[in-house]
Amino acid sequence: MNLKNQRRLAASVLKIGVNRVWIDPESADEVEAVITRQEIKKLINEGVIQALPEKKTSRGRARERNAQRKAKRRRGAGTRKGAKFSVVPRKTRWQNRIRAQRKKLRSLRDRRIITVSTYRLLYRKAKGGEFRSLAEVERYITENNLRRRTFG
Repeated sequence: MNLKNQRRLAASVLKIGVNRVWIDPESADEVEAVITRQEIKKLINEGVIQALPEKKTSRGRARERNAQRKAKRRRGAGTRKGAKFSVVPRKTRWQNRIRAQRKKLRSLRDRRIITVSTYRLLYRKAKGGEFRSLAEVERYITENNLRRRTFG
């Protein structure tokens, strides 16, 4: 029983690939007798010939993996690709650090904890990259007794 031609016609009518055409094995003799596109359309309407669903890659595993990543799993060094600074670039790290330090220095100056001249000194040191963190700024102020002296 050769249904190659009927399968090809059905694929053309359904606008799908040949391998996605399903022909009812019970009605194979009936399909074999068919030779025109119109007769194929009639069989499609009757349900003797149908289009199989597309086979796609399942997203189930991907969803599971993404759920784990959301829960901070699978984020270690073995997963990362690229250079050391490709996750957070050097410039972005610098921006975050300097902005935090400048904000801290501004607040200390505005609350009159340090003098304006001390503020300028520390601001320039921060710009020069002398402090790696806010904690280091605080430590420097404490070690060098740069806090304004209070009386009373």
